[in-house]
Parts: sequence; C-alpha cells; structure tokens
Amino acid sequence: MSDEPAATPDPTATPHRRRPRYAGKNPRRFEDKYKEHDPARYAETVAKVIASGKTVAGTHRPIMVAEILEVLAPAPGEIGVDCTLGYGGHAREILARLLPGGRLLGLDADPVELPKTEARLRALGHGPEVFTAHRSNFAGLPKVLTAAGLSGADVILADLGVSSMQIDDPARGFSVKLAGPLDMRMNPQRGAPASALLAGLAPAALEQLLTDNADEPRAALLAPALAGRSFATTTALAEAIRAALPSRVDKDEADLAVRRVFQALRIAVNDEFSALDSFLRHLPGCLLPGGRVAVLTFHSGEDRRVKKAFAAGLQAGLYAAIAEEVIRPTPAECGSNPRASPTKLRWARRA
Repeated sequence: MSDEPAATPDPTATPHRRRPRYAGKNPRRFEDKYKEHDPARYAETVAKVIASGKTVAGTHRPIMVAEILEVLAPAPGEIGVDCTLGYGGHAREILARLLPGGRLLGLDADPVELPKTEARLRALGHGPEVFTAHRSNFAGLPKVLTAAGLSGADVILADLGVSSMQIDDPARGFSVKLAGPLDMRMNPQRGAPASALLAGLAPAALEQLLTDNADEPRAALLAPALAGRSFATTTALAEAIRAALPSRVDKDEADLAVRRVFQALRIAVNDEFSALDSFLRHLPGCLLPGGRVAVLTFHSGEDRRVKKAFAAGLQAGLYAAIAEEVIRPTPAECGSNPRASPTKLRWARRA
C-alpha cells in the first residue's frame, strides 16, 4: 500500500452531474422532452413521427412548398422577403433559388424563435450578404425594406397564423391540450396576455370578438360564461368552454369550440387583423414591377381580407393578375401533415 496521503477534494470544484435520463418513452412535460428540443440528433425518431402523419414538437413543417415556389418563381439575382420566417422551411427553399446573386430578408416578431432560425440558416452557409433576419411584424415590411436600402422585392411570402413551435410549447400559452399560462402573445415582451384581455372584457364585447375572429356559432352562449373571468392556465379556460356548452354537444364539437375561442383570443391579443390589413394596404408598393406575392391563410377571416385586397388591387391596376381560385394543399400533404388541412393559398403579380 502507498504511504502517500489521499488527495483532498477541492471544495471550489463544480460537482459532476449526470445528464438527466430521458424519462421513459413518452414523458409528459414538454421541458423533459429533449428529443423535441434537439430533433437533429434523433433522425430515427423524427422519421417515425413524420411517417405517422404528425409534426415533431418544437419544429415546423413548411406547407405547400411546391405550390409556393411555382407561383413565386424565385430566380437567381432577385430580392425575396419571407414576412413570417418561423422555422425557416420556406426561406430555405426560396433562398436556394435566389442564389447566386440574390438575397432574402426574413421577418418575424417572435424574439424567442427568430434567433434560433437565423442560426439554423447561418449553419447552412447563408451569410449576411444573402440573408438578413429582422425582428418585425409583417406589417412593418415597408420600414424593413427602406432600412435595407431597397425600393421593393421581386418575391414576397406571408405564411399567416401560428407556427408549430409556438403551439407545441405550453409555456407560450397557445396550446389547448397542455397546461400553460394563458398568454398567446407572438412577442411575449409586448402587450397583455390573453388572460388579461379576457378578464377585462364584457360579455357583449367578447361575443362580438368570437363572431368576428372565429365565426363561433355559439358566441352568444359562451360569452357570458367566459367574459370578465380570470383564467390562469390554458387548460382552465378549455374546461370552462366545455362546461358552458350544452350536454348534447359531442366531444368533437366541443373541441372545435375550444379551438375557435383560442383562435379568436389569439387574433385579438396580437392584433392580427389590423396587422394584416396594414400589410395588404402597403403590399403593392413593396413589390417591384412584375413582383409576385403569395399568402397562406388558415381561417376565413384572413382569407376574406386577402381575397378582397387582391381583387381591389387588380381593379385599380396595381396588380396585373391574381389567383382566380384559392389553391389548397393536396390530399397527400394533408394526410402526411394534418396541420396543412385548413390552408388556403392566394397569389398576385404586380403590374
């Protein structure tokens, strides 16, 4: 045996901690699902999820990519704008067709997801000379173009609605399935959350909001049961909606009512219709001659606004052509990605 004294532990050293084990096959807490937070490391799991017709939590699958590329027809050397950058799926495909010589501006109001997507696109080799990220709502497009020294763009895409990353993270308060704070803000650093909005609404105001923002047929019944009440979590609100419905309403109908109420509140919290109206009003001036725009909508309130704005622009001579009919995703895409099902695509070409 050695006569040397045993080494004395260093009290200042940081103790080694094992990485927490993946909590079973289906951990319930989103925070515990590190496979969801780092899908690139778990290709086999991702492939299984996609094959089952689902979206990997924490990621986003771009919708109607082929149709968008067809109507926008991005070409090398052109200027493009993705007004709703999200996960960057559409941006990646558009950028590939703008190069060499072109550039893409990506807009997103979400301070949580924007840095992640910028890093994702940088990792693909897209430097600031070809891609720049801008923290802005799509209504801020004119200011972004001016700040970039551009008079307009050749191709513009706006994919409206909520990204899968926001829906899947209960901490953002969009989910109707998982408990989280009743927030729903695209930018958590601005404005008031949905809980504050709902607590301050009178029944008549909430009824109007549910009708205007979601075409909710039972708005008159739900509004008195929800208005002016304080709901701390998403699940508490969902339960209150279901409790307010007549007993004859089946589960599918109840789930649909919950989604419509959440949609109506989200639109109000983020002032989405005002932003969309502003975007559509300034859109012709943001397109270069012959420039193309494509807009993806996910409910009737959005689609009506886009349809009317494009028709008015055509009549005024601002657009040379617009989509005669709405374009929908193929049955195959809806089967592999159910979140694509309600999507409508409209396009216009600048005169």
